[in-house]
Amino acid sequence: MASFKHYLELHFIVFVWGFTAILGKLISIPAVELVFLRTLIAAATLALIIKFTGKSFRIGRGPIIKIIGVGMLISAHWMLFFASARVASVSICLAGMATSSLWTAILEPIFYQKKIKPHEIGLALLIFLGLYLIFQFEFSHALGILMGVGSAMLGATFSIINSRLTRKYSPLNITCYEMAGACLGTALFMPIYQLFLSPDHAVHFTLTPLDWVYILTLALVCTVYPFTGSVRLMQRIPIFNMNLSINLEPVYGIVFAYFIFGESEHMSGGFYAGALIILFSVFIHPILDRRYENRQLQSTLPNGIGGAGHS
Repeated sequence: MASFKHYLELHFIVFVWGFTAILGKLISIPAVELVFLRTLIAAATLALIIKFTGKSFRIGRGPIIKIIGVGMLISAHWMLFFASARVASVSICLAGMATSSLWTAILEPIFYQKKIKPHEIGLALLIFLGLYLIFQFEFSHALGILMGVGSAMLGATFSIINSRLTRKYSPLNITCYEMAGACLGTALFMPIYQLFLSPDHAVHFTLTPLDWVYILTLALVCTVYPFTGSVRLMQRIPIFNMNLSINLEPVYGIVFAYFIFGESEHMSGGFYAGALIILFSVFIHPILDRRYENRQLQSTLPNGIGGAGHS
């Protein structure tokens, strides 16, 4: 049973996630090197936690390979996420990331052969309208918004796969192997990045003392704790309520970015109109989803039970 303490912790986790893109912009090294260090520190920390709490690393070779593969997907998701905040702005990045709930709604039926819900088609069109408004008024940030949307799609994909994994394996083990997979995926991508994407064909790991403070905060406070904490809270809080709370992340992030970065985060009216449409779609989705499920349940009941509203 969820208590006020559980809901307070959930909102604190969402609040922490709101700072992720801001930290990514504050750290001076490029996105690829940033993801490599973030995942290396997170994986090492989780491995130490597993070792010193006496838990087992063993979950079978097949599952480990699968989880490491999911981790590689996470590395691509994070590289696009941080690159979006760098080439455009934190607000643009988070506007793109706000589409993740809709990507989940679109991709989950494809992954698990579920029926596509009619209201989700309408919400998808509404989100594309919001993106069109952002593109029209902030076309100079087109690459940033595309990276943000791409990151959201990858994030939705890994979340869908993760939802099945968490039923079988310990959240601590899953997160540890996923962070190791993300670190490995970033390391494998690094030669391609160095040859074709790095401006000076080099990798950059020179960090200032302040960079180390930011990156340790990112790896420990914004990665290790929220990943394990959110999975643990799923055992207490209904997923409907969790989704409503997590949808506040882009709102927190955009507000924080404006106060931290000031005028550099100021956008046109078209951007805010488009972002509001996207956020409205994200917030209304679970409400419409709940009504759809109730109607589907009522339609399966015998006549006269729960069908008083049909005429």
